[in-house]
Order: sequence, then C-alpha cells, then structure tokens
Amino acid sequence: MLGGAAQGSFKVLDGEKGEFERYYKLLYDFIRSHHLDGLDLDVEEKMSLSGVIRLIDRLRSDFGRRFIITLAPVATALATRDPRANLSGFDYADLEAERGGEIAWYNAQFYCGWGDVRSPAGYLRLVMGDGGRGWDPRKVVMGVVTNQGNGSGFVEMGVLAETLMGVSEWLGTGWGGVMGWEYFNAGPGGSESPWEWAEMVGGLLGSTREKGIGGVDGSAGKTEVEGNTDGTVDGNGEAAEKPAGFEYFTDSSDA
Repeated sequence: MLGGAAQGSFKVLDGEKGEFERYYKLLYDFIRSHHLDGLDLDVEEKMSLSGVIRLIDRLRSDFGRRFIITLAPVATALATRDPRANLSGFDYADLEAERGGEIAWYNAQFYCGWGDVRSPAGYLRLVMGDGGRGWDPRKVVMGVVTNQGNGSGFVEMGVLAETLMGVSEWLGTGWGGVMGWEYFNAGPGGSESPWEWAEMVGGLLGSTREKGIGGVDGSAGKTEVEGNTDGTVDGNGEAAEKPAGFEYFTDSSDA
C-alpha cells in the first residue's frame, strides 16, 4: 500500500515532471527490490485526476499487464460525487471512466465515519447506485475494521456475518468480498492467531442466512436497501455531512 493517513507521497507524485520522476524512481526501485506483484493506491490527500492517471499509466508501462493496481477510496467517494465525501481530490467515477480497465478493484473503506457495515444496506446502495450511477460489485471490496483498536466503525463478527450473508443473498458470489484493516491483530484471535478472522470471513462469503458458514449463524430476515441506515449517504445517493475528523489508529495508538 502506498499513502494512507501518512500524507505526502501523492503530493510529490502529482507535481511537475521533474518532481514526479525524482520520487517515482524511489517507488519504482522499492517495487523492484521487494518483487511486489501489485500496489494499492490509498490516496488520502488531494491529487489531480491527471496526476493519478499518470501514476497508473507509468506503473502499467513499467511493470506490465500482470501487475495488480488497486485503489482504496473511502466508501462515500464511490457512493457520491460530492467532493466533501472524498479524501482523494479526484472523482472516482471519472477515473473509472478513464482508466477502469487498468484498476483491478477498489478497497472501499466502510469505517471511520465513511461507511457502515452494521447492515448490508450501505454496500448494496453503493453498488446499485441511483439513476444508473452504481458500480460493478465485482470491483468493490468491502473494507472493514478487524479490531476495535484499529479505528472507529468496528463491528463484532456476528454482526459482520449478518451483513455479509445479506449482501450474498442479493448478489450471490458476484461481488468483491472483504478487506480487513488490519490483519496482524484481527479478531477474534488477535495478534496470536489473526488467521482466524480470514478463515471465518472466507467461510461466510457467498453463504446466506439459511446456511450459516464459518461458525457464525445468521437469523434475521433480508435487509431492505431503501432508507438511510449508515449515516453517510441518504436514500438518494447524496452525501450527508462529512465526519468531523479522520483519525488513524494503530496498535500503539491511545484508542
């Protein structure tokens, strides 16, 4: 992953040609030296559309068709074109129109006030869209917090199970799945056995409430998509008020 709450990388990569080349070489050398097969661009600072396109084009040119390029927008940046609901500066719908074929998927952040995974409604409303403005669910990964110490918006596994099974009831297996922030301390196993989170979530993907999988059963009825349940995007796809602040948590933070 490049970027995130540690801002500065995309500012210099969005600069004039000389500045771009200077800092891109550092990124290029890092990818080569560590034999990476892809890169997640987590743009949490203002960047121009032309700047992110230049970066994507250069990565594709230098590392070939098999190199995986993903982005990690906050969920509201996909759900609406309102710049108040977007940390990246550029419009993701415009980026998808220009370079969608180069982007493998979007790790949409449904946490820290930018989305809600307490029910399937937020994800379903995002991909179904309003007035034809939806997204291909196969390209939208639901990003969740795996441990309450990693950021706000954490939900227990039982609640997440209900959400995942609800999404699968609508979309089957034809959606992007789940991304966890972060892996090293993912619950319920925590830092000693974070793989338990991946095992449980993997078991739940594609399952329904009638066939609970992964050791977590669901019982609630199918969730209605209409209405505003996540507090970020209303029923018309418009952005609600931007969260007061964007806080970043790690295992060493005072959460």
